[in-house]
This record gives sequence, structure tokens and C-alpha cells, in this order.
Amino acid sequence: MFTVDVPAGPIAYDDTGGDGPVLVFGHGLLMDGRQWRKVLPLLPGYRCITPTLPLGAHTVPMDDDADLTETGVAEILADFLDALDLEDVTLVLNDWGGGQFMIPAGRAKRLGQLVLASCTAFDNYPPKPARPAALLCRVPGGGWVLSRMLGTRFFRHSRRAYGALAKSGIPDALFDEWFRPAVQNAAIRRDLVKFATGAPSRRRLLELSDTLATFDRPVLVVWAREDRMMPLKHADRLVELFPHARKVIVDDSWTLIPEDQPEIMAQLLRDFVG
Repeated sequence: MFTVDVPAGPIAYDDTGGDGPVLVFGHGLLMDGRQWRKVLPLLPGYRCITPTLPLGAHTVPMDDDADLTETGVAEILADFLDALDLEDVTLVLNDWGGGQFMIPAGRAKRLGQLVLASCTAFDNYPPKPARPAALLCRVPGGGWVLSRMLGTRFFRHSRRAYGALAKSGIPDALFDEWFRPAVQNAAIRRDLVKFATGAPSRRRLLELSDTLATFDRPVLVVWAREDRMMPLKHADRLVELFPHARKVIVDDSWTLIPEDQPEIMAQLLRDFVG
């Protein structure tokens, strides 16, 4: 694990290294790069980089004044690409789709291609099953209450919570690793609350989405047919929005396609990146 400093604070990341095409992978709320642990071994010859964004599973808090709204985290991701001086990056987003907001911020110059895999889009921030947790975080002490819920079977495995993410299920041992920072560290909980309550208004989200059409590079939209969190109709809307986009629908998977169908996800990336 490496660390690089960006204006908002330190960002930890893993990097497979090498001279192949560069792929940078995003992750979801209360997760990290291990969301892609089944896919990365299937991508030999590529340089795969997995930053741990400040979405609640990071182990070192961000600076007190860090902007951890949806658009703020997109800027942090752009700062990360700048800090590593990466060029012609294929940015791969799954679950959290806020990295798209690099485009309206004018920060997408380092992107050569974009992959959107069953992720938040348009006004689906946060997705419907996550909205109760976001509302809880708006209540004083709500972040602490949420952190107590992270160890419950309901939160981890109910289809009304994290159980809706992966059809094949996520191991409790991995949940333990992902959730531990927010449970044990009040500053991490502060960051989590800032992000969970930092979605722009629905009107602003749709305004930002309209500007995505300015991205004139290739876009691959990969969507799970049975996704319970990200509306399937968003895949069609994204393909219509981006000028150079195509769509692939994946069967027998929920939101976390790299968890449920890693071989298919890896093959799609190999075909798209070349």
C-alpha cells in the first residue's frame, strides 16, 4: 500500500505497476479497492491502481476542511490522478459514480476512457436503499449510531441494505475490514457523515449530468440486469448522453458486477481498453 498527499489529505492506494495501459478503479461507500480483488488478477499486463477514497473505509482521516461532497470527492480523485501524473487513464467506476463529476469540473484531461458499471448516475445520489442511512447521518450523533449498525446481520446481509449489492454475497471478514475504521475512529466517522450528507440537490445533479455530454472520448456502460440499486434505464440514458458510448448488460449479477461476475467484467475491460 502506497500513500500520496492531495490538497484534501492523504490518499492510500495500491498499484500493480508496469508499463501497460493504466486503469484506475473507484469503489463504493464503506469499501476500498478490494471491491476489485477478483478482477485485478485477471488483468495481467495492465497497470491497475486502486485508490481508497474518503468514503468511510479509509484509515487516515482527511483534513478538517476537506470538501467531501459528491463533487468534492470527484475533485479529490482528479487531484489523485494529478499527484501520480497519470495520462490516458481508463477510469472504472462501480457503485459510486461520482467520479463523473470530474467532467463538469473541467478535471477530466487525464482520462482517455471511462467505464461506468452499475453506478450512481443522474439524480440517484444516494440510491434509494442508502437514503435511510444518509438521513440518519443528518441527525446529531447519527454517524455514531450508524457505526453501531455496521456489525449487524441486517445491515450486512439484508436486501434493504448492503445485502442488495452482491447476489453472491460479501464475506463478513471483508465487511469487518471495510467497516472497522468508521467504528473505531471518530474522525473517519466525521468524514463518512460529510460524504453521506453531501449530495447536491436533485436539480443540481441533473444540471451536472447534462454537462457530461462534453466528454468526447470512449465510454463503456456496463449494467447488471438485476441491479436493485441502480435503475437499468440509467444505462440507456448514459449511452444517449455521451457521444461515444456503448452498452453491455450483464446477467446474473447485482450492483457489484466485479463481485458477482468478475470474469465477465475483466473480459469487458480487456476488450474495451485493448
